[in-house]
Amino acid sequence: MTTTATATKQFMNSQQLLEDWQGHRNLTRRVIEAFPEKELFEFSVGGMRPFAKLAVELISIAGPALKGIVDRNMEAYNEEGFAPSTKEDILKKWDEETEVINHYFNQITEERFQETFNLFGQYEFPVYQNILYFVDNEVHHRGQGYVYLRALGIEPPFFWERF
Repeated sequence: MTTTATATKQFMNSQQLLEDWQGHRNLTRRVIEAFPEKELFEFSVGGMRPFAKLAVELISIAGPALKGIVDRNMEAYNEEGFAPSTKEDILKKWDEETEVINHYFNQITEERFQETFNLFGQYEFPVYQNILYFVDNEVHHRGQGYVYLRALGIEPPFFWERF
């Protein structure tokens, strides 16, 4: 009997994951831009938080969490450090955090993606699953933003135009 070895192809490498995530971030930034300033901070549907608060949550998670992963620091999650008062404040911080994400993401070795990490001292999953959580959470909140924009009579950006 003859045995044939088959090379396993990788589905996605870490740079493709980062590119995908940044595509989501680009789209979420465009959702923030689409809001009139007053409604960004005040409008909500069904008791959900205004989109500005959702954006602050996303800003408060991604960069600090990646820094925690790189530094092996399980410090608790904290939204209190950033209290924007304008859409411009949010967009500026969004762009700054994009650079933080790029900086720390590129310090995570391929091997570390498989390591278990206790994110914020609460969620113990492999690093790659923590990163997928950041993306999933952003997509979830962006969906809320789409509902808000439509309720305001504003056409949201096409969800497939991420870059």
